[in-house]
Order: sequence, then C-alpha cells, then structure tokens
Amino acid sequence: MDHIMNMLESYASTLEDEVAERTKELIEEKKKSDILLYRMLPRQVADRLKLGQSVEPEAYECVTVFFSDVVSFTTIASKGTPLQVVNLLNNLYTIFDSIIDEHDVYKVETIGDAYLCVSGLPNRNGQEHVKEISSMSLAFMKSLLGFRIPHLPNEILNLRIGFHTGSVVAGVVGLSMPRYCLFGDTVNTASRMESNGKQVCNEVDCENFYVYPIK
Repeated sequence: MDHIMNMLESYASTLEDEVAERTKELIEEKKKSDILLYRMLPRQVADRLKLGQSVEPEAYECVTVFFSDVVSFTTIASKGTPLQVVNLLNNLYTIFDSIIDEHDVYKVETIGDAYLCVSGLPNRNGQEHVKEISSMSLAFMKSLLGFRIPHLPNEILNLRIGFHTGSVVAGVVGLSMPRYCLFGDTVNTASRMESNGKQVCNEVDCENFYVYPIK
C-alpha cells in the first residue's frame, strides 16, 4: 500500500509540474499574440475586440494624416533580388518605427514602399498633431542622410512626403483579419499631396521648416 501511495504522490507531483509548465507556456504565447495584435490595432481597440465587444467607427474632427513613399522605388527594386528588396524595406521601416515611437503618432499601415500614419487619433491631442507629424517628417528625412542600401551602396534614397490636416473617420474593417482604417477627404488629400509632390532633398534645413498654427 505504501508503495502505491508513493507512486500516486510522485505522479501527482509530476502532473502538477507539467500543468505549471504548460500554463507558463500558455501565458508566454498569449503575451506574444497580444504584442502582435497591438501592432495591428490601437491598444484600446484591440482590448475591446479581445473582450468580444464591438468597435464602432469614430469621427475625429481634426487630425494630421501623413503619407510617404520611396522615390523611384520600382527602379531601385529592379536592381536587386526580392530578398534584398525586403531587407531594404525592413531596414528602412525599422528606423521609421523607432522615430514614430518618439512621437505621438500612430502607424496605420505600410504597403510596399508606401507608409501611412496619423497623429490626433486614436488619442486626441488638441492641435499637437501638426507639430508631431512635422517633427516626425523632419526626423524621417534626417534619418536618410546616413542610410545606405547594402546591395546598392552608391544609390541615394529619397522620400516623397505629403500630409494634410482635417477630419477623418476611423474604424475596424474585417473579421478574420481586422484592420484599423481611415476614411475621408483628409486622407485622399494627403495621398494626393504625396503622389503629386516633388522628392524631398536629403539636406534638411530645420530653420526653414515652418509649422503654421491652426486657427
């Protein structure tokens, strides 16, 4: 009988250790999934979706929407392998993402070489969004001064930037792969300003870059 009891106690102890280990692994995996979700959606939106709550579209009266793309990206991409192009964009966006972390700006999405972000939502910040986007834009341009394409070291990378201030509606679109999207003329205008604008030169003169207050 004592032998059986010892076996049962040993089994129970082993089972407890196994449960504890699996619980720890589950918690770690949940943390990873939360990190991924928070990269796809604003934290407050993601938290509501995790609770099974609906997220209604929300109107924002005044935000600043930013677009950028790499000038002559198609030509640059044609000079490298797909893997080299992916590495190029990854290196560039890693720099941009670190700059965004220093500003009150939310990155909405990247599509190829196109980069879309906004300030003033989901957290309203009064009129600070203009300054935040302007400061971020300057930082983006400055970051290119020392940026080099590994497989094209003599190639100069230039950005085309456009941003516009106005009202937008923001909301979650999709169920299986939800996306936080912006809608409105402000988005369209910012996109047109970027696509119709000239490339931004690599030499940035901060003293000649003015931000006009919103009245």
